[in-house]
Amino acid sequence: VQLQASGGGLVQPGGSLILSCAASGTAFTMNVMGWYRQAPGKQRELVAFITSGGSTSYGDSVKGRFTISSDNAKNTVFLQMNSLKPDDTVVYYCAARRYGLGFVRPEDVDYWGQGTQVTVSS
Repeated sequence: VQLQASGGGLVQPGGSLILSCAASGTAFTMNVMGWYRQAPGKQRELVAFITSGGSTSYGDSVKGRFTISSDNAKNTVFLQMNSLKPDDTVVYYCAARRYGLGFVRPEDVDYWGQGTQVTVSS
């Protein structure tokens, strides 16, 4: 299984970006897909996840600003990021789990995508 993420880049404070991530190499629907992020020297932090049933969960630092959605038929997850702040400047990692109900910790993730850099700066 491979996760291909796209959509990172440079945006001004207050701006928006959309990240997307598609899982390939499997005929099975990932039961959980989502995003973590990691700043240099810090632990990987949950951003958001969504289950195949549509349940969502968000990290405290992004609640009310980010929205996660998915297309189960395409094993694809999207992250709409609004009201971006300089503190959101980190590398974002797509994550997927074949079974289970969500991500409690990074160890729950079965598959990781390559990181995509988001930079929020004027």
